[in-house]
Amino acid sequence: MNTEEKEISDDTLMNSILNKFEITELNPMQKEAGKTIRRKSDMVLLSPTGTGKTLAFLLPLIETLDPNLEEIQILILVPSRELAQQIEQVVRKMGSGYKVNAVYGGRSGNQDKIDLKHRPAILIGTPGRIADRFRRDRYSLDFIKTLVLDEFDKSLEIGFENEMIDIIETLPKVQQRILTSATREAKIPKFVGLDKPVFINYIKESNSQLTIKTILTQDKDKLDSLGKVLRFIGHQPGIIFCNFKDELQRVSEYLDYIKVKYECFHGDMEQIDRGKALIKFRNGTSQLLLATDLAARGLDIPELAFILHYRLPLHKNEFTHRNGRTARMNSEGVAYILHYKREQVVDYIREINPEEINIEELHASNLPAPTKWTTLYITGGRRDKISKGDIAGLFIKQGEIQKEQIGVIELQQSCSYVGVHSDIAEKLVGKTNNTKLKKKKVRISII
Repeated sequence: MNTEEKEISDDTLMNSILNKFEITELNPMQKEAGKTIRRKSDMVLLSPTGTGKTLAFLLPLIETLDPNLEEIQILILVPSRELAQQIEQVVRKMGSGYKVNAVYGGRSGNQDKIDLKHRPAILIGTPGRIADRFRRDRYSLDFIKTLVLDEFDKSLEIGFENEMIDIIETLPKVQQRILTSATREAKIPKFVGLDKPVFINYIKESNSQLTIKTILTQDKDKLDSLGKVLRFIGHQPGIIFCNFKDELQRVSEYLDYIKVKYECFHGDMEQIDRGKALIKFRNGTSQLLLATDLAARGLDIPELAFILHYRLPLHKNEFTHRNGRTARMNSEGVAYILHYKREQVVDYIREINPEEINIEELHASNLPAPTKWTTLYITGGRRDKISKGDIAGLFIKQGEIQKEQIGVIELQQSCSYVGVHSDIAEKLVGKTNNTKLKKKKVRISII
């Protein structure tokens, strides 16, 4: 294939991928990052959460892959399991035809062996699991020409430095290094070995329409005040942030007491439970996520109407990352700070000088009502060649429901999750459970 033919082929693939993501045009950050990557330069990309950094580096990197090579060509290191899964899903949705796999803690080592028996062109993983696989497995690393450290500062922050050093020392022929972060102050570690990197900084140029409001309360415990704030906010999607698990547990018990539906998300939860919480949050089964700073970045969640800081984090960076979950991509959003009147105001909030509202001034309505969605679990996924259309077809034909009663369908390797209207969920399960989907007999249940 000559240069002109390759450019036409790349353009065709690019347009096809953008159509799948319902994108008509890349944003300025993505265009600038693409040009830099295509020049084979090392790059540090700084851009707020939700601005499309994943596509910014994946789109040009897909063009560099050799379709005739059955070895790992791109390695992407990430700080969390959720981000590894998210990037894997994005690559699969792109439909480039290249094999991709993600490995991470909490996942079976035997499953890693099975998936990596035939090497993926793109390998994604947390530093701990990648380092472990590199020690145990005997496949060539000579063909890894590109190394991506996505949210690199977060990986360092949670203690992956030694693993990252070990991994980089085992990669003899890396030609391009790409680092991304949502933090302007992120310090570049020397061990990465950047060679005259191009810095692309879009954090300063974010057109976020974020409004920050401090709600002053006489209640030191703040639980009753939280209930009043939720009545004021009403039925909107958002995250309530706590600093520690024990604090989160107290808030969780209170929300149960006042009968508000929510999902928890914190580091001590099993991976499968964290995954289910995000799925239910994404598909609208729950509109509230009660979380620690683990949910502040690196997660694939929809646009949110608000963030509520039940307790402020110690540092400004964490505050910024939490707020980055709302008011994304030029959308509007509100960050509420629940603050006890007699408590000292932290310096970074004093600098912002947000609007202050007394809790008594809030005009409260009803608590957030349950959503109309319920999540179904199906014991079949991509590995069984099951598609979203197959699932929708089964539910419409055999389940005898309407198309509009089916919501978000998420396919995973060995299972699937589907949002459906709550009022038909039980009958739908009764009509479709223990039936064949493609060639596999599947179990379907409510989670």
